[in-house]
Amino acid sequence: MSEPTITVHRVGREAQPVVVIDRFSADPDALRAAAIAASFGPAAQHYPGIRAALPPAYVPTHLAVLASVLGPVLGRGGAVDLIDASFSIVTTPPAALDIRQRLPHCDAFGADRIALVHYLAPHHADGTAFFRHRSTGFETIDDERAPIFFGQLEAELRHGGVPPARYVTGDTPLFERTLEIEARYNRALVYPSYLLHSGAIAPDALLSGDPADGRLTVTAFLSVG
Repeated sequence: MSEPTITVHRVGREAQPVVVIDRFSADPDALRAAAIAASFGPAAQHYPGIRAALPPAYVPTHLAVLASVLGPVLGRGGAVDLIDASFSIVTTPPAALDIRQRLPHCDAFGADRIALVHYLAPHHADGTAFFRHRSTGFETIDDERAPIFFGQLEAELRHGGVPPARYVTGDTPLFERTLEIEARYNRALVYPSYLLHSGAIAPDALLSGDPADGRLTVTAFLSVG
């Protein structure tokens, strides 16, 4: 198999790095087979779908590629600690999304936190989109910005109404899309967890819970010193 290829995007006005790694895994078919054999259950923390445990070797196997990104590209040269990682499949239909799932979000407020999404569905192009909050101009939400952002967002929702029951994929009255990365088989996406983002799930997407047919990914959250 060919070596991974790395493309770096600088997103929006804040020019935060979003890294695309194609051919991320040496054996993505083995990962799909492991997912098909895994036991999935409801996800926590507002993820709109189901999750299952990864093979124990997943993170150690991919650390070399991650190190090549986290150090030179993202400027994180310290030790890498795994916070959470799992197989994930989006299964929630748009009509069943709660308000938080209809809006861009961030996964953590700390600058030391990194998110990884590894796309493992050969026939799904629904990737990940990144956003700017129009009224504040924020593209990242850290501890200092969080009270400002959530206070403003609450006021906007109170006066303007809740967003429609759908996944956010493009511009909305409250958010402007700054970048969208298309999913491709065995492509990984690495980015700071405090970037505002959302799964770019098309309105007609197949939201099957079967890992052989659904939008199968690995999602992982890392802390980097």
